[in-house]
Amino acid sequence: MIRLPGSGPGDPMLADLAVQALCAEARLGPKPGLVDHRGRGAHDDMDLELMLASAEALRPVFRSLARAARRMPVGAGLRAELGRLGRAGERVMLGVTRGVNTHRGALWALGLLVAGAATADDETEAVGRAARLAAIPDGDVPVSHGERVRRRFRVGGARAEAAAGFPHVVEVALPRLRAGRAAGLAEDVARLDALLAVMSLLDDTCVLHRGGLEGLRVVRLGAARVLAEGGAGTDSGRAALLELDGRLRAGRLSPGGSGDLLAAGLFLDLVPWPGSVAGAELGVVSCRR
Repeated sequence: MIRLPGSGPGDPMLADLAVQALCAEARLGPKPGLVDHRGRGAHDDMDLELMLASAEALRPVFRSLARAARRMPVGAGLRAELGRLGRAGERVMLGVTRGVNTHRGALWALGLLVAGAATADDETEAVGRAARLAAIPDGDVPVSHGERVRRRFRVGGARAEAAAGFPHVVEVALPRLRAGRAAGLAEDVARLDALLAVMSLLDDTCVLHRGGLEGLRVVRLGAARVLAEGGAGTDSGRAALLELDGRLRAGRLSPGGSGDLLAAGLFLDLVPWPGSVAGAELGVVSCRR
């Protein structure tokens, strides 16, 4: 397919890749405290099947977000439209999951990146457009658990992460993922190490909501220890990872914000930017395959 400069990947492709990234993050394991192919992690209200169904339900939402971004310039009007579509998408998600919040944070991050990628020529331009959109206020946003945690603990949260250009994605997750591949690591190991790198640094509001500052300390130090032991691909690193997983499940600590940012990184990594062959052979897949 030939694309004109600035046209970006097509809307259906961006939606498909966003869903593919969500499914890949959900299936990846063993993830400390998170739902994966082994079970519920630190959750008692969701499992892998629910996560995959939720991701599939968001496909038309991502397509609508990309279409809006292609139709309108970056500004308050587009930001308001993305907010409207995103909230409608949340309602679709909650209908499928019967009220369980599986992907609200991921919809925020990936929705902005899908919108940013719609008319971008490369990863940097897509992230920059997403950051500009995130910085525009949206007065209709309800006060969420994440927003209350952000205020209580005085951390940036998801909105600050996006407005800053997703530093934990661009400067942490993606470099770690790509360095792992370059070093010959298996793809799942490279992805796990990328997740752990984010966990070791992020002020994860999902963790703060459940475990406060002590819970955040457990997550960050535990993830850093896994990496210090050589990462998920070594015997000692895997042992430290499973030990951390046990601690997080016992303490009901779920690093969901880190999982959302890994999915965001996987999305950016999958997009075949104009003039690039990266990701070109990664055909559109359903989460149910």
